[in-house]
Amino acid sequence: MILDRLEQAGWEAYLVGGCVRDSLLGKMPQDWDMATSARPEQLLACFGDTVAIPTGLRHGTVTVRLGGSACQVTSYRTEWGTADSRHPQQVRFGCSLQEDLKRRDFTINAMAYHPQRGLVDLFGGRQDLQAGLIRCVGDPDLRFREDALRILRALRFASTYGFSIQPQTAEALRRNRLLIQRVSAERIWEEFCRFLMGQGAAALLRRFSEVAAVFLPELAPCFGFDQRNPHHHLDVWGHTVEALADTPPDLVVRLAVLFHDIGKPDCFTVDAQGVGHCYGHGRRSGELAEGILRRLRCGQKLADQVVQLVRRHDAPLDTRQQMLRMLGRLGEEQLRRLLLVKRADLRAHAPADIPLREEQLRQSQALLEALLAEQACFYRKDLAVDGRALLGMGFPQGPQVGRCLQRLLEEVVDGRLENHREPLLRRALQILEEPVKEAQ
Repeated sequence: MILDRLEQAGWEAYLVGGCVRDSLLGKMPQDWDMATSARPEQLLACFGDTVAIPTGLRHGTVTVRLGGSACQVTSYRTEWGTADSRHPQQVRFGCSLQEDLKRRDFTINAMAYHPQRGLVDLFGGRQDLQAGLIRCVGDPDLRFREDALRILRALRFASTYGFSIQPQTAEALRRNRLLIQRVSAERIWEEFCRFLMGQGAAALLRRFSEVAAVFLPELAPCFGFDQRNPHHHLDVWGHTVEALADTPPDLVVRLAVLFHDIGKPDCFTVDAQGVGHCYGHGRRSGELAEGILRRLRCGQKLADQVVQLVRRHDAPLDTRQQMLRMLGRLGEEQLRRLLLVKRADLRAHAPADIPLREEQLRQSQALLEALLAEQACFYRKDLAVDGRALLGMGFPQGPQVGRCLQRLLEEVVDGRLENHREPLLRRALQILEEPVKEAQ
């Protein structure tokens, strides 16, 4: 309908970019983009103020809403000159479709489609899709210098689709990696998260570790760091990417696995037998992860979840008490993520260690399921008494009520007290009287 409106007004128009790429891959496009010979002011006049929103008028982009659909429509344009490796210094409208496609980043994104005229593929994008290849349009060095974000986009597309990166494009990507420093933290974070959720993230991090280190310099000390420990057959970075390859596409889990050992180089010691140890590396890794996530403008909730898992990734979960305490701290969803982090971590250990560690993890998983099935008490709200019950038996209003409930919970979790009303009230009365006994 949008395309018809443009053509009825005398303008040329094609679907372009990601929607064409995804359609050829048999995927439903998430967004629709169109390119047209109409200039920005002509676009606005064609659709009117009620359905055309000038979302990027400086670059010729108008978001058109019509008939229940929305599409970003951009005027054919050419660009040249950049002072910051992100934004063109000059933009010219009114060029041809060929010139417009020529300025795009990768061949798989430089195709256009018209319902009657068919596919316009000037740079071999369809062939690269079939071959599973990320390749720049034209000179890859020029493409990356025009916009450094394309370096991260190349990695993201390769990870998302499981594609390889054409050798010349890969070499240019490495040569120009320092340009990433000119990209805003928000854009880096957005692209990196999408990259990390892809099927090829671990393999690409292994291959392009020096690129990741530009915006995650905390990773660099892990590269080639010998752990000198019989439980580890890989260096810290090799262990990390192998663990990452064994994670489900959960962003919290993948970030936690990526950062779980970054504190090891800072905590490394060697004992008298020449064996390496990294005591306290969970806490140090959590500190580094927290700094990274803050620097990259990660949302607070996500950051808290990731740091929580990093700090506790090697915490024992072998006993009922340990599991209940961790349930109380993390909640069920986060604890299940912690078990996924532990599974990925253990599977990247020395092969001889894996069977025993997997059996321990299976027992931990079974314990969790059993506790949840019996509706075990691990939150204060799970106690058979509440604050009103304590007030009714003489507790004064104030923080003493909360402290008493917490002590009751700890004793229930430890197995020293049954979670039944009468035993809880008797114990609460004892706690209430404790300050009096101490005063005497």
